[in-house]
Amino acid sequence: MNLKNKLLIVFSFLLICIPVNVLAYSSSVIPGGETVGIEVASKGVLVVGFYKVNDEMIGKEYGFEVGDSIIKVNDVKVSTIDEMIKNVNEDGSKTSFTILRDNKEMEIDALLKKDAEGVYKTGLYVKDSITGIGTLTYIDPESLVFGALGHEIIEKSTASKFEIKDGMIFDASVVDIDKSSDNSAGEKNATYNKGKVFGTIKENESSGVFGNYSDTLPERDALKVASPKEVTVGDATIRTVIEDDKVEDFKIKIIKVDLNNDSKNILFEVDDPKLLEKAGGIVQGMSGSPIIQNNKIVGAVTHVIVNDVTKGYGIFITTMLKEGEN
Repeated sequence: MNLKNKLLIVFSFLLICIPVNVLAYSSSVIPGGETVGIEVASKGVLVVGFYKVNDEMIGKEYGFEVGDSIIKVNDVKVSTIDEMIKNVNEDGSKTSFTILRDNKEMEIDALLKKDAEGVYKTGLYVKDSITGIGTLTYIDPESLVFGALGHEIIEKSTASKFEIKDGMIFDASVVDIDKSSDNSAGEKNATYNKGKVFGTIKENESSGVFGNYSDTLPERDALKVASPKEVTVGDATIRTVIEDDKVEDFKIKIIKVDLNNDSKNILFEVDDPKLLEKAGGIVQGMSGSPIIQNNKIVGAVTHVIVNDVTKGYGIFITTMLKEGEN
């Protein structure tokens, strides 16, 4: 055997022996259920609308579009509204804006104009962060990666995924619930405590928000992760908060399992009297509530069916775990 063939054999052996589970998620995770505050900062400053300055839509006239992210002003990187305002020209000269549109950089030169009170205006409604509530789905006790929501954060004005720079999850307590009724989804109302941060958000993806958990781990047992094929029609529970910060289990029935959908994998119906009385079914703020069946975590709540709010959809937990470990 010549040296070249020996090298090929060695290289093949090395490739075969690379561990295949380096990027695999854990087989057991700590289920969540806690209501958490969620705050994410945008990549750049997001344009969400326009207003008139002296009867002129100057933002539109200069070529801005809803959904543009302003990432530089006069070649200075900006990520907040204050930074943007600090770097615009208020001396009658044009300001150079670098924007991201469809993942491509573009330059827009705009001349700010004074309003009736003599204040320079851009004509742009902008946003640099989003704050809301959701439910923690899981914490991986090995990697300390967490997942929440079960779906991406959408910016309402643009109806598109909010491209984030970073973010955090923090303490929140449910004060009351606006009940759901058919054709009207209710919601949890909560108070925030941003001084008690649970973790940092790194990703906003179609299957949830993910990051690193930094607080003391909840004192509850980890549960085995169910594969999609283990999820069956029948009894299950969802774990969530409907009062203060008390995590509780509520009875549901899984009525359909779809192995081929990207996110609406588990169709279920609430049949827990307490949850129906308090919330009417599924409400906004329950997104991310873990779904548990046969003492395994199988998925997370993602959607309420608006014309029948006792029903909802869930995503497979394995889909979230795969994204969280990327």
